[in-house]
Amino acid sequence: MNPLLQAVRQQKLLWLLAAVPAVFVAESAAAGKHTLLFCLSVLAIVPLAALLSQATEAVAARTGDTVGGLLNATLGNLTELVIAIAALRAGQYTLVKASLAGAIVANTLFTLGMSFLLGGLRHHVQEFNRVNARVQAGLLFLAAVALLIPSAVAGVDATGAFTRHLSIGLSVVLIAAYAASLVFSLGTHRELFAGADHGEEASPSWPLPLALGTLAGVTVLVALLSEVFVDSVQGAALDLGMTPAFVGFVVVALVGGAAEMVSAFAGARKNRLDLSVGIALGSAVQIALFVAPFLVLLSHGVGPEPMDLRFWPGAVVMVLIATVTASLVTNSGRSAWFVGLLVLMVYTTFALTLYLLPPQAA
Repeated sequence: MNPLLQAVRQQKLLWLLAAVPAVFVAESAAAGKHTLLFCLSVLAIVPLAALLSQATEAVAARTGDTVGGLLNATLGNLTELVIAIAALRAGQYTLVKASLAGAIVANTLFTLGMSFLLGGLRHHVQEFNRVNARVQAGLLFLAAVALLIPSAVAGVDATGAFTRHLSIGLSVVLIAAYAASLVFSLGTHRELFAGADHGEEASPSWPLPLALGTLAGVTVLVALLSEVFVDSVQGAALDLGMTPAFVGFVVVALVGGAAEMVSAFAGARKNRLDLSVGIALGSAVQIALFVAPFLVLLSHGVGPEPMDLRFWPGAVVMVLIATVTASLVTNSGRSAWFVGLLVLMVYTTFALTLYLLPPQAA
């Protein structure tokens, strides 16, 4: 446990871990104080995200950036999955769809763009494996098409039965595509996804059992804190003047994805852009091709009624634009800070629009 305790002592950011028990105490003592719980949960998630970043780097140093990015995306998305299942049981399908679409766009634009910006400010030009990026962008395009079709044919479905059956079929297709992509990238064509050469190689400072145990423990804590965050965010939004669209699509997505974002930013600063791209696009792909269709299938058992893949038109357009943007900026396999700034401007445009315009009007 020495490396973990040493990290907590040396990094002042990790001192905010004291906010973790404070959240649970406040939840019991001040259940109606939504703004207080909202602020405390954000303060608690941030140091846990930093801790998760260090543990992921230790694992990635032994497994490579491709597997490390996949592992971080999987554990990071576990938070979104837990939140979505809780909302699914309550029948809050609008919140589920908003958080899913927001997470896809946030990872594709905000995480990728900020990684390019932070890495580019420290390193003049960075390189990454464009094969991996192009495959991930192609999978995102498939997901965007799967989201577009139910919305496009919704007008001819008076009863909703056709849309539900179509959503089940599309969910199976998406999950099969995701499974095939794992076989392709980690199995049959693994050599194509080797990381590009970079200047700063990671040295594994944590023992592997400690790193894996930290990953598991922090992920559980982040999931529990995220439930408190979601329960309080609606009330806090009213107090702070945020619209429901902005809360679901931007705030919940950014806070829920804080863990993988910290890892992606740290990788970019260390000139390990393959890890950053793998986390950003891999997380978006996993949400679009696994988490979303899995929730559609799961809703038939745990939800008050089946959920479909029909998103509101504005969300579909944003996912499609985010996919095209990611494909354009990753096509060359090279990046600089200005590229990241442009990607962040696209995300800022979406956030500003949703801050002023609720999803129901999109």
